[in-house]
Amino acid sequence: MGKRSSQRKHAAMVDSDDDDSSASSSSTTRSDRMSVSGNEEVQLEKDSLLDHALDALYEKRGSTREKALSTIIEAFNSGLQHEFVEKKFATLLHHCIASIKKGSAKEVSLASHAVGLLALTVSCGNNAREILEETFPTLAQALKTGADSSKTSALLECLAIVTFVGGNDPAETERSMQIMWQLVHPKLGSNVAAVKPSPAIITAMVSAWAFLLTSIDGWSLDPKSWQESISYFSGLLDKDDRSVRIAAGEALAVIFDMGSLEKFCSQAKDASDGSTQDGKELAHVHGLRGKVLNQVRNLSVEAGGKGSAKKDLNSQRNLFKDILEFLEYGNSPEASIKIGGDVLQTSTWCKLIQLNFLKHFLGGGFVKHMQDNELLHEIFGFTPKKKYNLGVEHQMSSGEKRLYKSPNSVINKARTQFLNKQRMLSEVTLTLDLGSYLGVPKQLHSLGRCTYR
Repeated sequence: MGKRSSQRKHAAMVDSDDDDSSASSSSTTRSDRMSVSGNEEVQLEKDSLLDHALDALYEKRGSTREKALSTIIEAFNSGLQHEFVEKKFATLLHHCIASIKKGSAKEVSLASHAVGLLALTVSCGNNAREILEETFPTLAQALKTGADSSKTSALLECLAIVTFVGGNDPAETERSMQIMWQLVHPKLGSNVAAVKPSPAIITAMVSAWAFLLTSIDGWSLDPKSWQESISYFSGLLDKDDRSVRIAAGEALAVIFDMGSLEKFCSQAKDASDGSTQDGKELAHVHGLRGKVLNQVRNLSVEAGGKGSAKKDLNSQRNLFKDILEFLEYGNSPEASIKIGGDVLQTSTWCKLIQLNFLKHFLGGGFVKHMQDNELLHEIFGFTPKKKYNLGVEHQMSSGEKRLYKSPNSVINKARTQFLNKQRMLSEVTLTLDLGSYLGVPKQLHSLGRCTYR
């Protein structure tokens, strides 16, 4: 069949109330603006807030550490904390590793997310390598214990991010992918019963696995692994949970986007030497592709009934329509996302999967990171417009306003407590001075028996 003349195009606009998602304009009121000197003040407040949060990670009470980790995550989402990381990188990393080892499920989830944000902040380099080397044993061990879906999902996302950023060798990436794979295909002894993973864990595993797959050369994987993964993901397309089906569809799209069917056969490399490929194996791979094609076609027109979240039905249909067109005609979906006054575009399945994974991981901090994070600029070939230059006023994001300017923000509450304490000290000092002036004995001052009017 021939290719269609035009590709399907989709515009995925970022839903965010963050002021960074729209370009600054001269009509913005001056009350919403701050000068560069104001930026320096805010940066000092950020550093102070992060220092206090880091100190709180020494506390024995788990709830205190959880609050501190939440504060650190919020700060890292609101902006790139390069100065703080430069000074406190090792301390923060080791505290997070300790939380992953011994903390509650909530603390493990928060610490895992903080490590992922730390990796994205330091970008590629020695620090990124250190994060991967230091956290991999802990993450691998943590994934083997417990069945809490939110905790496991956070661990999987963390492992995917630190490997994606810090892994230089394809073998390191494959090692992390194998750890993920063992969650659904565990190596069991003769007397050990398999624990069936929940749909949420399967979805998180498949998404993280596919994200890492986009970063390696497909030829480096063993053909047996290709065939095993295609068979497994094909089976997931028949599951009742819609999120599982969507994740499996995206993974299959990445697999077929990375190479031809011959890549999935063990004799493919011998073909260049003139030898004959194993006909049975090639026929098996063609059969797998044909099965997937029929499944994708059915899911692209599903009328409902499978899965309880009806609101996701259109998302499923659109995804599998894109996959169907790719498998039949070779057309990859084009996606565009608005980032401030710029538009980020993708035109391959690999880049689309990377974008969706990072967007999900960063959440409300996605736009800020896409604007300021050079690692993300390099990954997507994205060059945003400069929001401001040195000496020019710029607009604070709503996230920064909530964190540093809101009366209910953490830092303003801390400032209020500090001022109240200073006021109390001042009142005591004034009382003592006045008592001394009136000739009241000091013993009465300390007993609190003097009232002056």
